[in-house]
Amino acid sequence: MSEEFLSQEEIDALLGGDSNSSSEEQKLEVAPFDFSLVEHIKKGGVPGLELLLERWIKIYSEEIRRLVPQINMVTKESVYITRFNNFMSKIPLPASYSIVSMKPLKDNFLLVLDSRLVFVVISVMFGGPAQPFKIEGREFTKLETRIIDDIVKISLSTFQHTWKDVYPVEFELKSIELNPALARIVSGNDRVIVVECTMDVDGYEAPFFFCFPQGMFLPIKELIFSEAVFAEKDPVWEKHLTKKLLKTELKLTLELTRKNFFLRELLSWKEGDEILLDISKDEFVKLYVEDKPKFWAKLGKIKDKYAALVVDMINGENNGGKREKSGTEPESGREKSGRISQGMGGSS
Repeated sequence: MSEEFLSQEEIDALLGGDSNSSSEEQKLEVAPFDFSLVEHIKKGGVPGLELLLERWIKIYSEEIRRLVPQINMVTKESVYITRFNNFMSKIPLPASYSIVSMKPLKDNFLLVLDSRLVFVVISVMFGGPAQPFKIEGREFTKLETRIIDDIVKISLSTFQHTWKDVYPVEFELKSIELNPALARIVSGNDRVIVVECTMDVDGYEAPFFFCFPQGMFLPIKELIFSEAVFAEKDPVWEKHLTKKLLKTELKLTLELTRKNFFLRELLSWKEGDEILLDISKDEFVKLYVEDKPKFWAKLGKIKDKYAALVVDMINGENNGGKREKSGTEPESGREKSGRISQGMGGSS
């Protein structure tokens, strides 16, 4: 009868009785997970920049065809936000990294040309098929570097032209790097806005990229992160606004001369006293608009009323912002009168 019963070891084996030891082994295999290592890709979120790029592609497509007539189409594939390290790790080598400043914005951005784009462009330019060369881990030659330089210059000149109607910027090509370690515009964990584009060269599609630091556009975030600024203008509202603007009232002040007096002299004044201004009709005086010097003028008279003839504009604060010498004349005035007035203010 004893042979019909199972031993305790056999029962534990069938029922998983040694569960404590196996669970401990499973627990040892579990390791903490670092969520910071996961690539976070956020698509969209920069509608203003996307609309700007759509405008740029139309201009760029026409200009780049003058260099490479075999280019059929340039398209914007996607715009997304990711970490800088994640973006750089996905670019196959060799690649061209153009570091560009965008004044008055502080940070630099990257224009990255994939090696497949460079090789296929060179191939079709010299009568070859629309296929990239075999890379074999080599760097770009002098000829390939020259083609890269031409593509980059056309890209930046057309991109700057597109910005002209939105925000005045000036692009400056800092350098073209072939080593990704020398193209670090931000730290590895910083977020960047990546614009992925493709260029169709005789049926072969090759990628290139823009990489902008996310904080680069903070001074103009209302332009980049909103599409309202690119909305079409309402001609009726524009006409109404112009009409209102032209009816705005402004205070004009004509500064005739400027003099210094002691307090005891002012206290001795009485009704009927005369103050000599020592100014002639040929001298230039300043015309103020809302307490800001804007024009040079000459004194005159129309019928029985005094008048001022505007002869020039005052450019900048250095020329007209300081009121110590109100009679400082423009160059044309020095030739005509040769005199500089001292002055005291009067209102028109």
